[in-house]
Amino acid sequence: MGRDAGQIQTICKAVLTPPFRFLWKVTTEGLDHVPSSGGAIIAPNHISVLDSFFVPLVLPRRITYVGKAEYLDDWKTRYLFPAMGMIPIDRSGGDASARALDAAAGILDDGELFGIYPEGTRARDGRLHKGHTGLARLALRTNSPIVPVGIIGTDAVQPADARFPAPFRRVHLRFGRPIPVERYLDRADDRMVLRQLTDEVMFEIRSLTGQAYVDEYATKPSRPVAEPEVAPVVPLPVRPARPEAPVAEPGIVVASAAAGPVELEVDAADGVDRRSSAAVLTSRPFDLDLALAGA
Repeated sequence: MGRDAGQIQTICKAVLTPPFRFLWKVTTEGLDHVPSSGGAIIAPNHISVLDSFFVPLVLPRRITYVGKAEYLDDWKTRYLFPAMGMIPIDRSGGDASARALDAAAGILDDGELFGIYPEGTRARDGRLHKGHTGLARLALRTNSPIVPVGIIGTDAVQPADARFPAPFRRVHLRFGRPIPVERYLDRADDRMVLRQLTDEVMFEIRSLTGQAYVDEYATKPSRPVAEPEVAPVVPLPVRPARPEAPVAEPGIVVASAAAGPVELEVDAADGVDRRSSAAVLTSRPFDLDLALAGA
């Protein structure tokens, strides 16, 4: 399956590059970070269906990558995507996914470039989502370096719900320094190592794109944020004023919580400053928001 993908990629690049360059201003940065030979994994963020076109068009080497099998259901992409190097992968799991990853490992072992989206699918909210560890597992299985890629602008060319791309937009692709995996090879089956390596790749992608990062998978719906419940404000009963003010004992200060600053008085008997406990209660309006935040 992997050898059938991308057989005419060179022809497709020759045909598509002129119109792509005419319709969109495509710029790159860090292409020298892509190894000139040997197997390597290209790991971009995923914000538009056109990402799978722009990345192969700017690379100097052939690249094969995985894509969801649903792309083959559409007549517009059924033949073009495999021709550009896509291996369809059934995201429902099972033997189909295992065969696709086996094909990916074979491509890397043959010394070619392989591309995979760590997020697993397009991010429709423009943020960078938590990466799946299949990327790290593949890298450790083949001892292949991972090249993080930041794609900027393709979501403006063709947003997730747009039927056709918008012309005359700018697309910029940043290629980061390869991340070697040799230091993890002795713990290739450790799930914490797989997560650590994947998170390292996502951190580098975020530094290339400037996207906000959210620690949840793009393949799962975001949890709605519950509005805080505000308890109804119940007015306090108004008590009638006392007919007589309290009578202070000699040498004792009587203070009220509603009063202003309480002044100290010196007891003539021992010369010690004394203050009523009510002095710490200052008169200020009740802040409902602050009270709820502290609850």
